[in-house]
Parts: sequence; structure tokens; C-alpha cells
Amino acid sequence: MNDARSLHEAYQAWQETVLNPYQAKAGERQEEFATVSEIPVERLYTPLDVPGGEYLDKLGFPGAYPFTRGVYPTMYRGRLWTMRQYAGFGTAEESNRRYRYLLEQGQTGLSVAFDLPTQMGYDSDHPIANGEVGKVGVAIDTLQDMEILLDQIPLDRVSVSMTINAPAAILLLMVVAVAKRQGVDLKRLTGTIQNDVLKEYAARGTYILPPGPSIRIIADIFRWCSANTPRWNTISISGYHIREAGSTAAQEIAFTLANGIAYVTAALTAGLDIDVFGPRLSFFFNAHMDFFEEIAKYRAARRIWADIMKNRFSAQDPRSWQLRFHTQTAGSTLTAQQPETNVVRVTLQALAAVMGGTQSLHTNSKDEALALPTEESARLALRTQQIIAYESGVPNSVDPLAGSYLVESLTDSLEVQARQYLDKIDELGGAVAAIDAGYIQREIQDAAYRFQRKVESGDQVIVGVNRFQSHEGPRDNILKIDSALQARQIDKLSQVRARRDEARVQAALTRLQRAVQDPNAPLMELLLEAVESYASLGEMVEVLTRHYGRYHPPVFI
Repeated sequence: MNDARSLHEAYQAWQETVLNPYQAKAGERQEEFATVSEIPVERLYTPLDVPGGEYLDKLGFPGAYPFTRGVYPTMYRGRLWTMRQYAGFGTAEESNRRYRYLLEQGQTGLSVAFDLPTQMGYDSDHPIANGEVGKVGVAIDTLQDMEILLDQIPLDRVSVSMTINAPAAILLLMVVAVAKRQGVDLKRLTGTIQNDVLKEYAARGTYILPPGPSIRIIADIFRWCSANTPRWNTISISGYHIREAGSTAAQEIAFTLANGIAYVTAALTAGLDIDVFGPRLSFFFNAHMDFFEEIAKYRAARRIWADIMKNRFSAQDPRSWQLRFHTQTAGSTLTAQQPETNVVRVTLQALAAVMGGTQSLHTNSKDEALALPTEESARLALRTQQIIAYESGVPNSVDPLAGSYLVESLTDSLEVQARQYLDKIDELGGAVAAIDAGYIQREIQDAAYRFQRKVESGDQVIVGVNRFQSHEGPRDNILKIDSALQARQIDKLSQVRARRDEARVQAALTRLQRAVQDPNAPLMELLLEAVESYASLGEMVEVLTRHYGRYHPPVFI
């Protein structure tokens, strides 16, 4: 009964003698069985759904090409994933207290959230920043804020991840400046900057410069970090926000890897060695609600990226072929109604990320559909990871669902769909051209629209939202940001400007301005000089925008 023909005959016999009589008596739910991304899910999976003879080519072994089963041979038997709780709000002082609290609770790495003015390159006293200072993350105006934010946090032992994109170079160099003041050997500094501007144009919107100069700066970050901070992950190519904007799982893979191809191409064009910067590339994926589809998504992404780096870009170092990634549970799935149910959603999503082989993980808090998390809810979110790590037994085996006919079939299906999107993007001229043409934006919008229609029709059940509702009163136990915070932050910025050596600041900004005008000049060294002179984020960004301008998205009709 080992050959495919015998199995097929046995399967048909089962349908005729077992399935059909049972269905005639008991029936089956009359609904469409499919993943969240609309991949049909069959009633039953057998070896017939996973073609044989391709084990070594498609799966292989963990820590070896094509890395479908994981980037390290021992995975969590060697070291658990880094537990990062994404946090940041108000002032640097408040966020520092939260970070130290989370580290005391067992968190193993920091993950910094910045407020919108910081993400957009505006100082807290800029008119556009009014009403947004410290609201969705911490406000960082100068090196002094970063010094406060990282106070008493040993940067030679604690990894720092920062969700920052357009001004990523400046925020990274602020961390570098703090590390230097702590006496940390920069060769030991570890962390990640998201630094993925292309997904901002397509899915999120916190951009500053046009794509060309943005990619120039990213390539310069690769260069500088390779020489100075070799353990720092220079980019976290992000599918997370693509998925949050409404994409399918296959679109999340494809559009993320297409952006990765664009960054690699830009770095190669700048003359960088792929096996120098390639091992420091990292990715950032969403953990959405369809448990098995998400596990398959991570496995398919690893397999495709390994092929791209090895065969398309001819990288020689196997570390360049590895897709290492951080995961965050899906904020878009959290509900304001019955927020306690979000604990269950986050647990399932976190479990999928771990079973899919993530390198680090953030678990959302139950109250984040209402406000930034309280200390209590942030601790519970961290405990969720710790229970998976230390009580579930899941980390004991590498890629525990490998060989599941369902998971392998979904992995293959997602790979096929993602490659079709990648081929289309190549036809359009690459990720930047596809964004300029509106192709990626339209694909995401169409997928989001289809999903919303299913929610509104009731075909997609959201517990507590369109089924199993309950009437609840207002919530009191949510975090509220002090309305006086903005005035305090502006006053702190004014004090820095009053105390700093203004001649040194202006000299640094002038040198930066000259370098910006030379398309081949390195910028990181001059940005670091400006950072250490206590030039503000807004002042440095203003130098860049004065030459490059600010990006304005095209209007698609």
C-alpha cells in the first residue's frame, strides 16, 4: 500500500464505503472551507497532496538549504526565541520605566515604539506634531532623549529593536552614541532597525523622502554597519504592515520579498559585497489568525528567499541565504468588543509563530484595540510567550509540523502564489516601479475589501463582533496619556537647544548639507557627528528634505 496508485485506490474505497454513507446520514456543514487568504482547504490530506521524491530539495534539514524547516539546526533546543514586548509611550522617562519593568519580568530584548512625529521626522515643537507627541510611542527629539530612554539598560547585553523607518539612520546613530558613552564595544552592539521604507509607500504611510534617496541612505547604513556594528541587523524587511493593511498571506510573502530584492539590488549597485551585508538582513512578519496557514507562510518564505539569494544573487555564504525574522501578533485582529478574547487570539498567533520558527516575537496585549497597553496587560502578553516556551513542550522539536500533509500542501500553495506575484513585480520593473504604478497598493486594497465584505456578510465570523456579541459598559482600566506631556517634551527640547554648542551643531549640519548634494558621498559619519552635537531629529531631517524634498504619494484613479 506504499505506492501512489494503491493509495489512490484505497482513498476512493474509503470515500465510497465510509465517507459517502456517513454524509448521507449526518451531512456536512454547507460553507466554503478555506484559509483566511482564500486558499481552499480540502476535507482530508494524504500523501497524494504532497508529491514525493522532493524531500531534500523542498524540505531538507534545519540549518541547511533551503531552510524550509528553520535557519538553525537545533532551533529552540539551542536557544529560545528573543522575547520582545513592543513598548514606548509618552516621554523617554516613562518608556524607560516600562522597559526596565519588562526586563525584570523576563523579557530578553527591547522593542521600541516611536510616536508619529518621530516616525515622520518632526520635532515635538513642530506645528504638525501638535496633539500627537507621545501618543502611539515615545517622543525622541535629540540624543538626550535616547540617553534617558536607555538609562541603566546595558547595551552590551540587551538587544534593541526599533520600529523606525524613514529616519532609521538617525535613531540608530543615537543608540550608537549612547553605547559609546556606556563604553560598549560597538562590535558587540546587537539590535535591529526596521528601516523598510518601501512598505511605507505601499501600506503604512510614515515616509519622508522619495524612494530614490531613501534607498541611497539604506545602502549607506548597510555599508556603515558592516564596518562598525557587524552584529546589528541593518534592516527588518517588513511584511507585518502589509498584512495589517489587508493583504493575503501570499501577498505578504511576495511583497515583502520583492522589497528585499530591491534593497539587495541597491546595495549591490552601491558596490557592497552581498556576503558582507546579506547575513545581516532580517525580516518582520505578521502572525495572523489562520493557524496552519501562518505556519506554512513562514516556511514558504524561508524557501523562496534562500532560492533568491543563492540563485538570483549568487550569494556564496549560506548565512546570506537564511531568512531570519521577527514576528508580531496581528494588531488588526484585536477587537475592542470583549477584549479578554484577544488573549486567546494572541496565544494562537504566538504559537503559530513559534511553530513556524521565528527568531523573536512580540505578543500584543489584550487592550490594544482600545489604547496602549497597561503594565498588567503587557505582563500577561509576555507571560503568554513564557508559557509557550517553558510549559507547552512545543520548542522541544525542530519544525514539529513538518510532514503534515496539510501544512506541506499549504506551504507549496503559498509558494506558488507568492512566486506568481514576484514574477508580475519583475515584469513591472521591480518593487519601486510596482509601487509607483499602484500595483501593490491595489492588490492589498482589493484583498482587504474582499475580507471586509465577508465579515459584513457574516461569512467570516469574528467572535464578539459579528457573532456572539455581548453588551458591555465603558472600560476604565486602560492607559491614558497625560495631556500635559507635549508641553514638557517641548520644554525639554528648548533646554537642550539652549545648552548645546550651537556653533558645533551648525557646522555639523553644514557638512551634512554638502554631503547630501554629492550622490556618492557617505552620510552616516556626518549624521553621527550631528547626532553627537545634539542636533535635533527635525533639524537633520530638514537638511535632507531641503535637498530631496518630501514624498507625496501619487493619486490613483
